[in-house]
Amino acid sequence: MALLKLLCIGVYVLGLASAAGLLPAAWSFWKTIAVVLLAVHLLEVIVMYKYVKRYRGSLGASLVLTLLFGFLHWKPLMQAKERA
Repeated sequence: MALLKLLCIGVYVLGLASAAGLLPAAWSFWKTIAVVLLAVHLLEVIVMYKYVKRYRGSLGASLVLTLLFGFLHWKPLMQAKERA
């Protein structure tokens, strides 16, 4: 799971670097991939909000973590409810 989180962060870093013009033009697709990933995670926030709000920390932190990592953040929260 940690590897998948690192991959998400890597996509965002490459997307930001591409948007800032720090990467060659041939790598500009990273910007698009990062935007699509962020949009998918935004949909996850909306659809899975009942699990996102179960986070022990603040709701704001949970929202940011879901935007960054998507199901890697809310899936354990959902599974904890199923185990209880």
